[in-house]
Amino acid sequence: MKKTIKDVDVSNKKVLVRVDFNVPVDDRGNITDDTRILETLPTINYLRQMKAKIILMSHLGRPKGAVVEKYSLKPVAKRLSEILKVPVKMAPGCVDEETRKIAASLSASEILLLENLRFDKREENNDPEFASQLASMAEMFVQDAFGTVHRAHASTEGAAKHLPSVCGFLLEKEILYFNKVLEKPERTFVAILGGAKVSDKIAVIQNLLDKVDAMVIGGAMAYTFLKAGNISVGNSLIEKDRIDMAGEIMQKAKSKKVGFFLPIDHVIADKISENAQVKETRGVEIPDGWTGVDIGDMTINRIAPVILSARTIMWNGPMGIFEMDKFFKGTGKVAELVAEATQKGAVSIIGGGDTVSAVKKSKLADRVSHISTGGGASLELLEGKILPGIAVLPEKASR
Repeated sequence: MKKTIKDVDVSNKKVLVRVDFNVPVDDRGNITDDTRILETLPTINYLRQMKAKIILMSHLGRPKGAVVEKYSLKPVAKRLSEILKVPVKMAPGCVDEETRKIAASLSASEILLLENLRFDKREENNDPEFASQLASMAEMFVQDAFGTVHRAHASTEGAAKHLPSVCGFLLEKEILYFNKVLEKPERTFVAILGGAKVSDKIAVIQNLLDKVDAMVIGGAMAYTFLKAGNISVGNSLIEKDRIDMAGEIMQKAKSKKVGFFLPIDHVIADKISENAQVKETRGVEIPDGWTGVDIGDMTINRIAPVILSARTIMWNGPMGIFEMDKFFKGTGKVAELVAEATQKGAVSIIGGGDTVSAVKKSKLADRVSHISTGGGASLELLEGKILPGIAVLPEKASR
């Protein structure tokens, strides 16, 4: 476990906080989902209570080292100010002279938000000078942006090398839950994996096969596995260059005695459209001219007891094209099953942007244990990778 802001004295200190305010903003500058802002409030409010002088920093979008007005963090400063009901100062830049003067003049509990870090190309290059300039404005560094800790950028890894560094409450929560899953999961441990491509999840599957008791596969990636078993999948999306790999994964699951659950029936459509002709297969084969778009009722009934008997659940990836209401049923049913298992005492972690969206669409976000705020970061943790933005932080003293 890493040191947190509770393990150090932040009172009256100037604290540089890396947050993830990469929120969706519409053409009129309105934030359409402020979840990532709300998730940082425990850390920000604690620092305010401790009379710290708070310098927040984040990126937004991909401006690629240029100043692009639509990626300005000004709407975020405005929204954060509304939520906190206190002024949030907006810096003109990141490390320019005027920004540094504002940072130097902060009073206790005041908040300054730096402009988009990625307006400076040195950020993504983890430039040592830029990292040093960011760090020089503060006395302490707090990492609370789980969504970016898999990147070795100046604000995520570089700045932490120049200051006493700890994690905030959001990052602490993410680490705690992923430790539960990856280090000491309560049995039985079930992984539910979906999404479009096997290639996106190969490393995750390989790593989790050594840890789980059962694995449920859905989404378009399931069709590549079915193809590896010589099952007809019609016009469904498959990765031809991953068929052999899919076969090897199934053999590995068998040798490890891991329950490996693929769809045994499907919702199929003649085209990917809300006005498509849709029907369910009565078995695992998909006829020519049809595309698999969701798991069917037989599959749902088969995996239901697997999920409901679990004590640990990791879900990453929808079961079909959930964005279209016609094809949402399978993903929605899995969300209901995960929520029901959680209410029975299972620890459930939802990772990946599409899966989070699906759980929210099901209105079940408050009935799972933890919704991860970092898609890429959570995937890399599940792959067993070391994340540079976490690795750079000091460990808690062992008791």
